[in-house]
Amino acid sequence: MGDHNRLDTMRKNISGGSPYEPVIGFSRAVRVGNTVHLSGTGPVGADNEDAVSQTRRIFAIAEKALAEAGASFQDVVRTRMYLTHAEDWEAVGRVHGEFFSQTLPAATMVVVAKLLNPAWRIEIEMDAVIPGRANQ
Repeated sequence: MGDHNRLDTMRKNISGGSPYEPVIGFSRAVRVGNTVHLSGTGPVGADNEDAVSQTRRIFAIAEKALAEAGASFQDVVRTRMYLTHAEDWEAVGRVHGEFFSQTLPAATMVVVAKLLNPAWRIEIEMDAVIPGRANQ
């Protein structure tokens, strides 16, 4: 019981305002100590755009959530990209490279049958480790 309370004081949940958050029971991001886990993020608001625009929208949402958690793209150590169209890999990869060409996080790219919103071509998860103090 004591460990659970200690974890609660180290944990910060960041909402992204998704209507799915209260239904499913999740946060856009969760920071525990110096680690931030960004949930699978879809291109909300760019549903009918191409894969490049959808990926850019995801990075905009991710940047905001990471910042609220005290992190930035420079702190990202892992990404997971879920594509619904294999042919989008290079376009999505190029956008990913624009943000991560210097930090080079571990990355996974997989093709899935579909995502929660059938118009989404891409969804991305990120994990970040903030250097320095464990908790701010």
